[in-house]
Amino acid sequence: MNGPWWRDAVIYQVYPRSFADSDGDGVGDLPGVIAHLPYLARLGVDAIWLNPFYPSPQADAGYDVSDYRDVEPLFGTLADADELIGTAHRLGLRVVVDLVPNHTSSAHPWFQAALAGDKEARARYIFRDAPDREKPNGWQSVFGGSAWTQAPDGSWYLHLFDAEQPDLDWTNPEVVAEFESILRFWLDRGVDGFRIDVAHGLRKDPSLRELPEGLDPELPVHVAQAGHPFWDQDEVHEIWRGWRRVLDAYAGDRVTVAEAWVYDFARLGLYLRPDELHTAFNFAFLVAPWDAAAFRKAIDDTIAGLATVGAPATWVLSNHDVVRHPSRYGGGETGQRRARAAALLMLALPGGAYLYQGEELGLEEVWDIPDDKRQDPNFLRTGGRERGRDGCRVPIPWSGTSPPFGFSPPGAAAPPWLPQPAEWARQTVEAETPEPGSMLSLYRDALALRREHLGDGGLEWLAADDDSVLCFRRTPKGVVCVVNTGPSPVPLPAAVEGAELLLASAPIEGSLPGEAAAWFRPRRA
Repeated sequence: MNGPWWRDAVIYQVYPRSFADSDGDGVGDLPGVIAHLPYLARLGVDAIWLNPFYPSPQADAGYDVSDYRDVEPLFGTLADADELIGTAHRLGLRVVVDLVPNHTSSAHPWFQAALAGDKEARARYIFRDAPDREKPNGWQSVFGGSAWTQAPDGSWYLHLFDAEQPDLDWTNPEVVAEFESILRFWLDRGVDGFRIDVAHGLRKDPSLRELPEGLDPELPVHVAQAGHPFWDQDEVHEIWRGWRRVLDAYAGDRVTVAEAWVYDFARLGLYLRPDELHTAFNFAFLVAPWDAAAFRKAIDDTIAGLATVGAPATWVLSNHDVVRHPSRYGGGETGQRRARAAALLMLALPGGAYLYQGEELGLEEVWDIPDDKRQDPNFLRTGGRERGRDGCRVPIPWSGTSPPFGFSPPGAAAPPWLPQPAEWARQTVEAETPEPGSMLSLYRDALALRREHLGDGGLEWLAADDDSVLCFRRTPKGVVCVVNTGPSPVPLPAAVEGAELLLASAPIEGSLPGEAAAWFRPRRA
């Protein structure tokens, strides 16, 4: 790799409660992650990102944090976190942890003190009186319903997410200082970076003005739009400059990655200026439909937009908040073909990439979770109108022919916290490992070849004779990626004539099959 490790790293997202359960309580934990770190090292990723494992009432799967300097007993201990970091480093894996700075849990000591009447604690959150109105304004929660809840004293507090996730007031210097201290706590323990939750939402318009007219109703409510009163405020950049100063004081190329739902790349680039954050998730690529023109636009917009600040792109197909991409791409055999091709497309692009646990197995969304098993507040707060995100969070299968598929130890006292489909017996790590044509084998091969031939660098589009085909050359090593998004085979482009096939998502016999991708390199003289 050239330059800092994170510029072209492949980072594997570990959702701890669904990765591996070491103690049989049906919930994944840090010892379970530790036990499977060798698997991730063999897979060929460079780092792992762990979703929140801090003490939490779990109202929103750990994104409601009550203590940022410890580990939730459900997941283990602080000693387990230290062991995980050390073991990962010995295996050559870096560790990125999730931080949730927009809000705390309502169980956090600060908020409990605020409810008890402590004025200093209350000033750390966004409380308002509304003597002449039912609520301070009409802002709505991302999870549905009002973004305001009334405290026992009659005042209202803001929560852009669940009522158990009160928003912090980032104009308060105590909040700023506390989180910079939290950064140092984890950096001193050896973490290599932070994924920042809701990075575009920490500062709100102090006037609490209503949402303007003319916002695009087709965009999700968590996406920034021009004139929005609480997403992507200019003042948020002061926070990130402070965080950058903290990270720059540590050796080892520590990194930040922003969850900033900002589709305007000129605005997104502001987060990635040299004195702010290092990288940001690329949601334009994630939400692109299965269409060559849509993919190319997302790729071009990303590369051009971030080039102005010198930041690398990051590419991602799935995560814990969205429907798994084989299902988004059609599901079944169609979704699997497209997912294989999409993996080669993503991993051929310049910059970094994120994998969501289980995508290397081809796992699809689980649609038929019984309502009484669902736990996502998005489902609960909308009365089931929104199905929520539980379907992408089902515990992954490791081995065996029936649930819990090795997720929990033999004789576990409790079933997995979300039920696993019986048909996953064909998609366990154990079943896919020896199969050369499996999704797992494709990912392992692609990651090994990517490390040797791809990563950071440039991209040059090449001519293709069909509108459904994408063809580009990577610099400096000259590998060509060809993707056919159409349903029918197409002739291979002239650009790969005489080239050596490195890897393909489907067998190639003189033409590129429908919904397939391949990598080629020039033959050596």
